[in-house]
Amino acid sequence: MQVPKDHPAIKPAKVGVLLANLGTPDATDYWSMRRYLSEFLSDKRVVDYAAWKWQPLLQLVILSKRPFTSGAAYRSIWNTEADESPLLTITKQQTAAMRDRLKALYGEDVVVDFCMRYGNPSTQSKVREMVEAGCQKILFFPLYPQYSGATSATANDQFFRALMKEKWQPIARVVEPYFEDAAYIEALAQSIEAAYDKVEKRPDVLVCSYHGLPQRYLMEGDPYHCQCQKTTRLLKERLGWDDSEIVTTFQSQFGSEVWLQPYTVEEVARLAKAGKTNIAVCAPAFSADCIETLEEINEEIKESFEEAGGKDFTYIPCLNDDPAHMDALAAIVQRNLRGWLD
Repeated sequence: MQVPKDHPAIKPAKVGVLLANLGTPDATDYWSMRRYLSEFLSDKRVVDYAAWKWQPLLQLVILSKRPFTSGAAYRSIWNTEADESPLLTITKQQTAAMRDRLKALYGEDVVVDFCMRYGNPSTQSKVREMVEAGCQKILFFPLYPQYSGATSATANDQFFRALMKEKWQPIARVVEPYFEDAAYIEALAQSIEAAYDKVEKRPDVLVCSYHGLPQRYLMEGDPYHCQCQKTTRLLKERLGWDDSEIVTTFQSQFGSEVWLQPYTVEEVARLAKAGKTNIAVCAPAFSADCIETLEEINEEIKESFEEAGGKDFTYIPCLNDDPAHMDALAAIVQRNLRGWLD
């Protein structure tokens, strides 16, 4: 196409694939933690109380103390070599693995990157970079297997806000939740089988611990609870186990509301008291290990289990950049690129 000499440069058209995860503080000090927690807990998708009631409590009470405790928790798992959170490290690894797979399929026609809903790199900055790189189409992929308004939807919200700022807005697609995708379930099952092969004695129960939500969200139409239950059922069927060998629980409850139950921290104690003193725990709602898995599960929940008489506690890591996991995610991306790149 011929354009006038004074026309702005037009870069060759590309397709962007933007992976999105929850987010991470930039550091573990008070002010870094406060900035991160303020952004996270001010999101109406996460805490939907009226601002006049919630913000004074958040800014004057919660954020005066919580950055200290959260900072200590992050320090216990921090990647000191790279000076970043494990979630950021793993998301970078996942992005590199996805980039390699898509380059083998599409060559240089696809730009692969990642963003965080909270903290850095921000969604807006990465959308801007993709547009500047010539991406006229962007596939946005929230890395949450199960949909929730507090995870998938708020990531999508931020993506759409970023698109609103673009003069030449790229065409956009969003990847749907993959909680029942056969390749994802297979990768999950393989990780369980590999972990069980490494322990001397087979665990009595596998606890599938999902991040919690207020029970009210379920009653208001959020499908997260049902999708978590289906993931566990499909995993159980693929493993060929009985109902007694696997249980679904929910962790990370916050505030005074009733949240989805059973609570993981209480259920592992109940199992120990009932004689199930050898358990394994996995976290199928997380695509990458983070504070909720490395600190909460492997420290707080483990402690609850042992204090109740539990003896053997095995945490099974998230799928992270495991090849089977990345193959599953790349296949999902490939399906969603149909019609754009064939």
